[in-house]
Amino acid sequence: MRTKYIVILGSVMSGLGKGVVTSSILKLLDFYDYRALPIKFDGYLNYDCGTMNPYRHGEVFVLDDKGEVDMDFGLYERFLNRNMTSAQSITGGKLFGSVIEKERQGGYLGVDVQIIPHLTGRAVEMIETVGKENKLDVVVVEVGGTVGDLENSYFIEAVRQLALKEPTVFVNLTYTPTMEVVGEQKTKPAQLGFKNLLQSGIMPNFVVCRSREHLLDKTREKLALFANLTRDHVIDDSDQESTYMLPLHFMEQEFDKKLLEQLGLPGKRNREKLDSWKKRVHNILNPKYSVEIGILGKYTGLSDSYASIKEALVHAGAELGAMAKMRWIESESLEGENADMSKLDGIDGLIVPGGFGKRGIEGMINGIRYARETHMPYLGICLGMQLMTVEYARNVCGLKDANSSEFNPLTEHKVISLMEEQRGVRKKGGTMRLGLWECRLAKGTTAYSLYKKENIGERHRHRYEFNNRYRDLLQKNGLVISGTTPDNKLVEFVEWKDSFGIATQSHPELRSRLEAPAPLFVGLVRAALERKSSGK
Repeated sequence: MRTKYIVILGSVMSGLGKGVVTSSILKLLDFYDYRALPIKFDGYLNYDCGTMNPYRHGEVFVLDDKGEVDMDFGLYERFLNRNMTSAQSITGGKLFGSVIEKERQGGYLGVDVQIIPHLTGRAVEMIETVGKENKLDVVVVEVGGTVGDLENSYFIEAVRQLALKEPTVFVNLTYTPTMEVVGEQKTKPAQLGFKNLLQSGIMPNFVVCRSREHLLDKTREKLALFANLTRDHVIDDSDQESTYMLPLHFMEQEFDKKLLEQLGLPGKRNREKLDSWKKRVHNILNPKYSVEIGILGKYTGLSDSYASIKEALVHAGAELGAMAKMRWIESESLEGENADMSKLDGIDGLIVPGGFGKRGIEGMINGIRYARETHMPYLGICLGMQLMTVEYARNVCGLKDANSSEFNPLTEHKVISLMEEQRGVRKKGGTMRLGLWECRLAKGTTAYSLYKKENIGERHRHRYEFNNRYRDLLQKNGLVISGTTPDNKLVEFVEWKDSFGIATQSHPELRSRLEAPAPLFVGLVRAALERKSSGK
């Protein structure tokens, strides 16, 4: 069957949730068993997201194939329960770089290389390649940024050209604010967005309208008029209790049927897939229990920095019929003379997530010590494993100045040190230990009981590792090394003996999905529920 294309473009403003809409459309296609995958375009000239600040861009999402990509890829994987690849991420840097490389190699001899047709043609080629190589029925393209931005204008021209040769449906995500002063939904911003889109040579087949409340009939009719659509092609995207509700909300409006009709595709829903999704969404909305998990990190001012951790807790809660509430704790508040350890009062479990740089490190170590001494369930991720090791070395093994060489290169006891292969590395982009790596778990450990198998794989993103020179000392003093690389050279998991305290050098949150929750997060939430029920 000939591959078809859906292109999602945002107008009016950024931050409307194109990633959630794109993921929901992918899920609708999945309910009909169509082979569909996304492509995400980002206009920045970075080659990838690897060197971006989490405060500005949200978390860096890492794929199995070592790709460092936009956080929307986390949404795609969580909704589709499938692994994405780096080829599905197109950035301005990648696009311009490939054209310049071809020019340097003589691929355009005798030709003036231009934005149109060479750059736009290369973009179309990259889009079509994903469809062909994966033998897809539908490719769903999310165009980052807002219509009218200079940064994505050439890519919007590329998808216009794509539609000239391939069956393509355009979906415009727009915004209808409710003005509190007048108490009504205003359509003028959306109208201006339509104008920008039409000036780009694109007429939308559907308008998805982001709003706080449900779209009013009169608002829908007005939007349809200005977008040259029938009113049933204007789709409500009002606030939902959970993002995982959106595919079901779209189905209530028969968006799935209208989309398939527009694509010229027959369709019969896979009832088993749909029922499974509905069941888990029901569990999210109707929890039987609740626990509060503290997230002790250094980027808590922007929760998108830890988007995958938030979602992994949602997945674990849905699996156990519980709501895992999150308490964001800035690690710097737990250090120094004014350390406020009362910020940990009342929580049922603690997570120390990944991060870089020495700011707030001592506060994290204080929080980990508190969790160990009070038998509070603890999960350490990447940096959280390194600091769990540092805390144990200091306060159990008596190595008072133990640290990571990342934070104190002069310390005598570098229990965490730079990986050997990282020495001499000068480039920052794409040079860490990245992607999926195998791990072997020791039987009889907490890790093995959670994964229920000996050989596992998780994604990584780091430069520093457990220093094997201290392995025997730490084990002698009771720290459990429960997982290593298959060759036993690198430590991947450590645990406390006397309570639920486990940490991994990997990022298990990156492979957590609603339909396949991460075992470590399920274990943490279960341990937190048990602690809360025991009254400790």
